[in-house]
Amino acid sequence: MALDSGTQTNALTSSFTTKKKDPAAEKENLWSAILNEVQTQGSTKLPSNKSVLVLGDNATGKTTLIAKLQGVEDPKKGSGLEYAYIDVKDEYRDDMTRLGVWVLDGDPGHTNLLHYALNETNYAHTLVILTVSMTQPWGWLEQLNQWIKVLGQHIESLQLDAKEKEAARQRLATTWQSYCEVGDDLDPGSPVKRTMRNNSIDEDDLLPLTEDALITNLGLDIVVVVTKTDYMTTLEKEYEYRDEHFDFIQQWIRNFCLRHGTSLFYTSVKEDKNCDMLYKYLTHRIYGLPFRTPALVVEKDAVLIPAGWDSLKKISILYENMHGVKAENPYTDIIKSPPTRKAVSNREAEVQTEDEQAFLARQQEILKQGDQVRGESPLRSQGVGSNKSGPRTPGTTGQSSPKKIDPKLTPATPGTEGVLANFFNSLLHKKSGSPASGGSGGAGSPAGPGRTANGTDAMMTPEKLAVRTDAAAELDRLSRSVKKEIDLSQSEC
Repeated sequence: MALDSGTQTNALTSSFTTKKKDPAAEKENLWSAILNEVQTQGSTKLPSNKSVLVLGDNATGKTTLIAKLQGVEDPKKGSGLEYAYIDVKDEYRDDMTRLGVWVLDGDPGHTNLLHYALNETNYAHTLVILTVSMTQPWGWLEQLNQWIKVLGQHIESLQLDAKEKEAARQRLATTWQSYCEVGDDLDPGSPVKRTMRNNSIDEDDLLPLTEDALITNLGLDIVVVVTKTDYMTTLEKEYEYRDEHFDFIQQWIRNFCLRHGTSLFYTSVKEDKNCDMLYKYLTHRIYGLPFRTPALVVEKDAVLIPAGWDSLKKISILYENMHGVKAENPYTDIIKSPPTRKAVSNREAEVQTEDEQAFLARQQEILKQGDQVRGESPLRSQGVGSNKSGPRTPGTTGQSSPKKIDPKLTPATPGTEGVLANFFNSLLHKKSGSPASGGSGGAGSPAGPGRTANGTDAMMTPEKLAVRTDAAAELDRLSRSVKKEIDLSQSEC
């Protein structure tokens, strides 16, 4: 009995001691819970190893689009493989990181640079953007198929583990199967509820993939971005596009996105359409940040379709307004490339060069013609050319000059220059007719060409005498004016 009493006493004491230590144990567990929570929050910060790869033909607005997402107003285009980054901020956690952006040149010769932007290290952390421009909708078929082919071949060339590839494909399929419309009672902005929303769906609750969805699964999040949608008005005015053309284009590209498991955005940097939505969607797909906007298909130039929303049934709604075309028609039969304009062909004809020898021969002919024109100038016909005529007679004096001078003109009249010109012409005639004759040309001069038998000058008609008189008066007036100027200059000195 004494032993039993001691045993009971020890048990009571032990029980009392245990109950006494319970508050301390609870306090320790509380601190452990707080430390675990802090550690968990630290691990949920925005990762810094995420990146975006932008592919597309040249002139599809890749650089301008990324500059808009960055908030840069003056984009500068590079060449080859460009790198930039976008600042991403989580308002709820007050956290910030940088999203790396690789932009590949549209030249097919630069596809060998892809391994710098997409490799074994960042394959699971990369989102791809494929760009096409509304300025050339007739080229979408070739462009999208070409870039999907380039991307698929590059992924096949990577030394990726088969399990990693399969996990990436399954992750993309789960994204499509778990899509649900926004607008429920849960606050998608709450970090806790967002985690619950993303992780609370069991595999047994996933819906099956819709028909034709994810036929080509590359294991990457892909967003097809149609740029420059403001050009639709130009297509309507210059190329006579109608609503059914734009509906046909939209149904075709939505079918393409459905088969390849991509999202679709129509954007316009010029009119700032869907650019902010694209930024929010990228951060939603990459970092799990909230995205509350549902699909938008009403405005033809601002279409927005998240991954997992679309289906063949929803696409078929566009068929109701397509009366002149059918959805099964080949894309290039409906959206045809416009014919080459005449202005382009004229420019091509202008740049054709002429044969060098033919050009030089033509210039030689022009120079010869120029010499002939100079030989027939009025000065030559009045001067040297007049000496080639034969001796003149009094009956032919009316043809001695192309311009007949009025003897009544005085030296002060505006015709003075004509008087002087005729005077010097007469001197030339006189000199060529008789080199040894004097200035007066009076009687007593020896007979010669242009003179009569009695030695008188045949050209000394009353008109010629008047011309010489006027010339002498003009020379006298000029000498007096020069002398007066000299005297004035000396007097001033």
